[in-house]
Amino acid sequence: MSPDPSRRLAADLLSIGAVAFSPDRPFTWASGLLSPVYCDNRLTLGHPAIRRRITDGFAAAVSDLHFDVVAGTATAGIPHAAWLADRLGLPMVYVRSAAKGHGRGRRVEGPLDPGARVVVVEDLVSTGMSSLSAVEGLRDEGAEVVALVAIFSYGLPAARDAVARAGVDVRVLTTFDVLLEEAVGSGRISGEGAASLRAWYEDPNGWSRERGGAG
Repeated sequence: MSPDPSRRLAADLLSIGAVAFSPDRPFTWASGLLSPVYCDNRLTLGHPAIRRRITDGFAAAVSDLHFDVVAGTATAGIPHAAWLADRLGLPMVYVRSAAKGHGRGRRVEGPLDPGARVVVVEDLVSTGMSSLSAVEGLRDEGAEVVALVAIFSYGLPAARDAVARAGVDVRVLTTFDVLLEEAVGSGRISGEGAASLRAWYEDPNGWSRERGGAG
């Protein structure tokens, strides 16, 4: 029997060092939150077999949807969007974090007709703010966002609430829970370390504030 795709991907991310755990010396996210875990999915770009499995996962995740365009978030979502669009034989665009400050001043680059149905490809979802900003940028162009897919999501309550309010269908290939189980099972993190990670997961804002970060 083949392994569960979500667990297999979690093992992939751990094996290439895309996920780092550091409960004692936490990382600072762009939001200012301190976190004992950091996921850098850009490292998947250097591993063709893992890239293919991610593309397979995305294709399966959206197989029940009807859409016209694949959109990648700048910058980490762009290559995965390109591979998915190529797999599905669809056009692709990408969404900048802000409108370009010169030239044509575009935020969405590539051909996008008003009313186009779009799937957004993201590398990860943390607080959800950057992902929803990309969704807003596409909607401002008249597109209909039918789903957002991501390699990994922390599954934090704030992000879940934000995407629910925005009416976005979010589909992820693997999650923090699966990642932590795989890390413990493979001996990459101790039981004590896992307990600290679970404490952060239950109250990320409080955990961050206690250590001098935002929250």
